[in-house]
Amino acid sequence: MNYLAHLLLADGTSETLVGGLLGDFAKGLDVSSLPAAVRAALLQHRRIDAFTDSHETVRRSRARVSRQFSRFSGILVDVFYDHFLAADWPSHCIEPLPAFSKRVYGALHEHQRLLPLRLSRVLPRMASEDWLSGYAEIKNVGHALAGLERRFKRPTGISRALGELTGNYEALRADFAHFFPILRKAAADL
Repeated sequence: MNYLAHLLLADGTSETLVGGLLGDFAKGLDVSSLPAAVRAALLQHRRIDAFTDSHETVRRSRARVSRQFSRFSGILVDVFYDHFLAADWPSHCIEPLPAFSKRVYGALHEHQRLLPLRLSRVLPRMASEDWLSGYAEIKNVGHALAGLERRFKRPTGISRALGELTGNYEALRADFAHFFPILRKAAADL
């Protein structure tokens, strides 16, 4: 799962929203120094990732990614699943996506002292461009992939992988629709 799913699966407090996102930015972070609620949400993020990575439906989605991008299939499927979550947000959350996103950005600003430098640096752009709500649009998925490309030390071509989504759209959407309710139920017990 990518940013949006982890945030939705957090319990909604500002601390757990921060912890739910920190899982993707925690490399080099002293987890033991985090407040208990933030640390618990970060550890929940890791359990959700482990559950997701081992689930047969997610493995099927990864197998849909062409050989050219198979090395990045996990990353791609995470981003694609966030697109499907955002695109069908009202089916998953009663709070409108723009309001939810605004609340997340507020929580991140409130707890900025806890954020790793990389997240702290990207937060102003993330909020001003509303990356979370933007996942609903396919063109913004392309922007997200371009942003991922920049994080790698060497060129990967992942920025050109939007065709993996558009070419397998209905199958990937069906995989997500099957998997996400299972994940939501499991997340409560992880």
